Amino acid sequence: MAPTESPPTLHAEGLTKRYGRRGRLALSDVNLAVPSGRVIGLVGPNGAGKSTLLHLACGLTEPTSGSLTVLGSPPAANASHLARVGFVAQNTPVYGSFTVAEHLKLGATMNPAWDRSLAERRISQVGLNPTQRAGQLSGGQRAQLALTIAAAKRPELLIFDEPAAALDPLARRGFLHSLGEFVRELGASAVFSSHLLGDIEQVCDYLIVLCDSRIQLAGDTRDLLAGHARLISPRGESGWMPTGFEVISTDHSGAIVRGGTAPEALPCRVEPVTLEELVLGYMARAAAVPTAPATAAVRRAQR
Repeated sequence: MAPTESPPTLHAEGLTKRYGRRGRLALSDVNLAVPSGRVIGLVGPNGAGKSTLLHLACGLTEPTSGSLTVLGSPPAANASHLARVGFVAQNTPVYGSFTVAEHLKLGATMNPAWDRSLAERRISQVGLNPTQRAGQLSGGQRAQLALTIAAAKRPELLIFDEPAAALDPLARRGFLHSLGEFVRELGASAVFSSHLLGDIEQVCDYLIVLCDSRIQLAGDTRDLLAGHARLISPRGESGWMPTGFEVISTDHSGAIVRGGTAPEALPCRVEPVTLEELVLGYMARAAAVPTAPATAAVRRAQR
């Protein structure tokens, strides 16, 4: 008998969230199906709805309409489902008056599948003193502690809401390294929300671009990059844009496009699109404004 296929990590249909009867629309008609076993990068500008989507996935809030399932069940459906999801919120919250060891003891008390050996091993590897209070730890150390607690639950899904945004580059590198190790060791899926595209590129293999409360782009990162291109306009020529493409964004020097004619048949230079250009292109289209970083990239390419 063929093995049973795992349910999607996240599956949304018409998912909408509004705060208050006539309040701010945080998510609008989101449709999404993310396969299991992926490390998902969730990117978008402030106010796009990223934290709202993650809070819905953790069961911290409920949708106004539509549906969302996480690992095949409604978010936080019961205690068993809660144990399958580990969540690290913004600013990696820990209890300042608790020692590192007390955090691990609390985690063991609250989680039936708690992996004591994993927790103690990771605490030792990142150099945390079990007797030190969390309030005395550096930002990077607090992030490592929060990550260890989330992972020692042995969840099937780890969710991170901007966990490394406030860390210095060295601490952020250590955090991302630990995140990758935990995902591999646990065989878990992960959702990683960040403004830092370098972080997304380093650890994620699936991309979701969320802007203006809607999903603008979602899919396997390699497939998305392969399916887009950067067209560099011929110098001094007008009307150069070939037909047959979906134009994502343009500036005075070129365009980011999807699909279309074979590169050798085009009257312009074709270059691979970077992750930064891809994300900024979709963000620009959603906001209907030019992308200055993308323009700068085209200028560098023309030199």
